[in-house]
Amino acid sequence: MSSMPTSFFGWVGFILEKYGSLFLKGVQVTLIIAIIGTILGFAIGLLVAIMRAIPVHPNDSRLKKVLLKILSFVLSVYIEVFRGTPMIVQAMVIYYGSMQMGLRMQVLVAAIFIVSINTGSYMAEIIRGGIISVDKGQSEAAKAIGMTHWQSMVHVVLPQAVRNIMPSIGNEFVVNIKDSSVLNVISVNELFFMSKSAAGTYLRYFEVFFITACIYFILTFTVTRILRLVEMKMDGKSNYSIHGSQSDSKSSILFEAEGGK
Repeated sequence: MSSMPTSFFGWVGFILEKYGSLFLKGVQVTLIIAIIGTILGFAIGLLVAIMRAIPVHPNDSRLKKVLLKILSFVLSVYIEVFRGTPMIVQAMVIYYGSMQMGLRMQVLVAAIFIVSINTGSYMAEIIRGGIISVDKGQSEAAKAIGMTHWQSMVHVVLPQAVRNIMPSIGNEFVVNIKDSSVLNVISVNELFFMSKSAAGTYLRYFEVFFITACIYFILTFTVTRILRLVEMKMDGKSNYSIHGSQSDSKSSILFEAEGGK
């Protein structure tokens, strides 16, 4: 039997060699949960934000006003409950609660569902803030040319709102990568759960979780930089000139004065 390592980095190398595949599997599950959960959470938040932004006009029917008030109340309760309770508690309540009611979900499906509805509650407020940040004149102009509330949202307001909230969306994705660790309480085989399994074999918790911390940092750092590149791509070129503007006209005059060179 080969001798055990005696130094810190010796143990780190030994654990990586022994449990490298286990860490990779945990990273894979973590990314699946974070990516799908963020996408579904964004879709939920988008739908909730649009529904909460439906305007109520004085000449609307009484039934429509009542239904919109009920809808607004239900959506507000959803947002407040999931924003006001920890995800670890939500995981226990949803997973084991559904099990007691006879609905046994697969662990990965339950994890994605929990992250999605939790993210949706935060995304709803983020998107609502993005909608508010868009000049009201934009939606008023859309309605003036005959667009409905949904059409003005989809074609005019939301494209601008999404760009405004891109940093917040990216932040939610990063948070989901880290917060997926709490799902180990329902035995999801994500990175933290796999790390506990590796640490328990040789009781080297410090070395194992040092590796885990480095992996989480690499994941979040990489994602942050990729999202920053996406934001820059959405911003477009910084040296553009608006067609028909004074700067554009001056450029044309200068071009002609130089003989088109």
